[in-house]
Amino acid sequence: MGLIGEVLLLPFAPVRGSAWVIRQVLNEAERLYYDPAAVRAELAQLEERLEAGEIDEEEFDRQEDELLERLEIGLRGGAGTGDGTTR
Repeated sequence: MGLIGEVLLLPFAPVRGSAWVIRQVLNEAERLYYDPAAVRAELAQLEERLEAGEIDEEEFDRQEDELLERLEIGLRGGAGTGDGTTR
């Protein structure tokens, strides 16, 4: 893009900068959400809640399925694409 284009788009610089920051935050959030170590810790907590009687078997199974899906995605390396999807 030439100098004239840059000058014309200058008023939009804060918006472009904000969009970049938002993409970076989303990438980091996805990385943490699918981090295998974090998911394993959540699985351990879930099992403790079941053993303590805080949740029933049905709720345990539902949450466990969600966590195992996240773990699979994290181990596959499909997190952090920044577009809200996984590879």
